[in-house]
Amino acid sequence: MIRFDRAGFRYGGTPVLTDVDLEIEEGELCLVAGRTGTGKSTLLRAVDGLVPHFTGGTLTGRVTVAGRDTRDHPPRELADVVGYVGQDPRAGFVSDVVEEELAYGMESLGLAPDVMRRRVEETLDLLGLAGLRDRPLGTLSGGQAQRVAIGSVLTTHPKVLVLDEPTSALDPVGAEDVLATLQRLVHDLGLTVLLAEHRLERVVHLADSMVLLPGGGRPPVYGPTGAIMVESPVAPPVVRLGRLAGWTPLPLSVRDARRAAAPLRERLATAPPPVPSAPGGERRTLASVHGLEVRYGPVPALRGVDLSVASGEVIALMGRNGAGKSSLLRALVGLLRPAGGRVRVGDAAPHETPPRVMVRTAGLVPQDAADLLYAETVAAECAAADRDMAAEHGTCRSLFERLAPGVDDALHPRDLSEGQRLALALAVILTGRPPLVLLDEPTRGLDYTAKERLAEIVRDLAAGGHAVVLATHDVELVAEVATRTVVVAEGEIVADGPTAEVVVSSPAFAPQVGKILAPAPVLTVDQVREALS
Repeated sequence: MIRFDRAGFRYGGTPVLTDVDLEIEEGELCLVAGRTGTGKSTLLRAVDGLVPHFTGGTLTGRVTVAGRDTRDHPPRELADVVGYVGQDPRAGFVSDVVEEELAYGMESLGLAPDVMRRRVEETLDLLGLAGLRDRPLGTLSGGQAQRVAIGSVLTTHPKVLVLDEPTSALDPVGAEDVLATLQRLVHDLGLTVLLAEHRLERVVHLADSMVLLPGGGRPPVYGPTGAIMVESPVAPPVVRLGRLAGWTPLPLSVRDARRAAAPLRERLATAPPPVPSAPGGERRTLASVHGLEVRYGPVPALRGVDLSVASGEVIALMGRNGAGKSSLLRALVGLLRPAGGRVRVGDAAPHETPPRVMVRTAGLVPQDAADLLYAETVAAECAAADRDMAAEHGTCRSLFERLAPGVDDALHPRDLSEGQRLALALAVILTGRPPLVLLDEPTRGLDYTAKERLAEIVRDLAAGGHAVVLATHDVELVAEVATRTVVVAEGEIVADGPTAEVVVSSPAFAPQVGKILAPAPVLTVDQVREALS
């Protein structure tokens, strides 16, 4: 169905893909994995013709889909064969209402009205969207928007579905819904699905095969998922735990790991419990919220929220899409004016403080990191951050190199990968070392290595007396760094306590190691290694 025949891609003088030689069969769910910037998105775009027809650059070798050479067929001539959904599904919407969006692709292909009507109804039922047919697209949650984006390409009856980071913006439950839908399409309809994903713990157990991009000009490795995972440098916690415990075969799912974990649970039952990290030194309140209410027009986003943030804390805000996590962060940095209640960061009301002053007290990295980037090159962006924050020259570039090493200074920030843009925006904010650091989905687009570097930076900030508040759906990051977890639902705080207590009691927010080894009080592979030693 999809064949790469010694394909390569070069953008300017930089090789992005080298010697790609693989064939993905019909009805296969294939996972594309690799570190940030190794060419995953480029490989996906080569399948639907966006590479090289719209990106520029030089494509060598051949890429064929259902027998069509993508060099000779631009995306419009592949639209009936390949459906593509990018990292931001909302960016691809062209209509205002769900039903109209589902029909748009068929209108572009000139299908008959009766065929369009039938396919829209079939897709609404298949994806569980029937109750949303008349909903404005702007009112959808992240999971709903992702399903609509998938539905909008499914109505054209493609043979191949290509997805770039389909769960990166979704809460754990929403991600499970989307992936269950994809698995049903593969099993029941014989659809070929090619997807790139950094959060391997969500999808690796569903994938029939895997393409691992090692980067550095080396060709990819392709084969059955289990075989690739044995040596893969990027691996989810369940696989790393299996390696530590010496389990054979290596488990890919929590279910398989639990079956093998009984002896390990017995050993951990007699080991001393891990000592939870706690803020050291004298603690002081950096921010406080009392009775906070935030509204978007008549729609309430936050209701009666009380929260106190102290130096040395790492607080994770968790909850489903649309719960109000981002609104709370925006209120803390002054981007939203409270409709009721009180917000204080230091001695100031954020919404009454000029942004140039506020950024030295509280810095926010938003979900779309590109909102903070405006210079023409990476070097210029870092130099501007040093200048604006009155930091020593090279401070921002050093932070960026720590998160995303090896990026060319001459690149435009918009040409970076999603994870690299996030790393640059984070470096810009951290250059000023504000006492309160706010991160909105900080691991979106980051591979495991970059997440480890981010975790180190977060721990260093907390140890230095800063407070970090991060809104995230990444339960594994929360298990690694958060000293406290706050769960938000429908604009209200429904849980607030030590991370180990909050996440272990929640099936949705428990990390993989916690699920596998419960009731042992361990959340990460490193905690298991420490307990066994």
